[in-house]
Amino acid sequence: MMAKTMTSITSTSLFIRRNKASLSTLFFLVVMMTCFLIANPKVFTNAAIYNAVFITLPVAIFLVVPLVFTVTGGEIDLSFPSNMAMASWVFSLLIQKGMPPVLGLIVAIGVGMGIGVIIGLIVVYGHLSSLVCTLGFNFFLRGFIMILTEGRSITVLEVQDGLFHNVLAGTFLGLPAQMGWALLFTLICVLVFNRHCYGVRVRCVGDNPQSAEQMGINVNRVRISFFIFVGLGASLAGVFSVLINFSWWPTTGDGYLLTALASVFVGGTPTWGGVGTVVGGALGATIVSFMETGVVAAGLTGFYVQFFKGLIIILSLLAHRYSSKRYR
Repeated sequence: MMAKTMTSITSTSLFIRRNKASLSTLFFLVVMMTCFLIANPKVFTNAAIYNAVFITLPVAIFLVVPLVFTVTGGEIDLSFPSNMAMASWVFSLLIQKGMPPVLGLIVAIGVGMGIGVIIGLIVVYGHLSSLVCTLGFNFFLRGFIMILTEGRSITVLEVQDGLFHNVLAGTFLGLPAQMGWALLFTLICVLVFNRHCYGVRVRCVGDNPQSAEQMGINVNRVRISFFIFVGLGASLAGVFSVLINFSWWPTTGDGYLLTALASVFVGGTPTWGGVGTVVGGALGATIVSFMETGVVAAGLTGFYVQFFKGLIIILSLLAHRYSSKRYR
């Protein structure tokens, strides 16, 4: 009996050490939601506010989770807002032209990943900083969209109440269906990050690319895959945003640049590479999403949103910094 107890304690301790960043982020989420509940019990005991957040939260998750892989690998991608707009623009145009939504989704994913391939090749073989290159691509793609569309939006009411929309962005058991797809996407990425050899390669490349190359890892191929993966997430986020709003705007994705990056770092993925947490990234996206709605619902004006968002980000980063040892 004593041996079983000791084994259980050891397993629990090992689990806590391995998932310290994710558990720390979960703690911040619980504390934040408790504060909101105390501030306005009537609102935060009503399922409607949670349902409202869950409608758009999946869009953020599709963006944040691939960024966790990229930051863990020692790179950064700031092109995802415009990539999201480009993929969703192509999807909207194809739907407007009468193409089946499934084919439109496939083409949109191809566009997003294709942009990722181009960016990855330029960064890796052009020997450019991923920060500068992807920032430039963000402006380039946004300008390209604005020039061709002249700032006009697209309405896609054709998908409303159709099978494609109901399966991807309808309602299931009273909850937005897109939340289920986002959770499935996160689960697959967790398994890849923690259980698949690709996740090991990502951490090795982010920790020390020279050592990774000596171990037989194709570092250049892995680095290019980061940007392709971000393109996949951006295209999915763009398609779901169109399905949620039944419309596309040239500014699609603009509001996610800083919030998605903040979600990655709030979730416990540090900036120096080699270490990351997919679960923490998804929880970080949840924190940031609830922050914007919760501050106003708690009875404060919208002027407080930025203040508390910055406060939570700083406090969570400090907690992660002092609860985990920095190493390479």
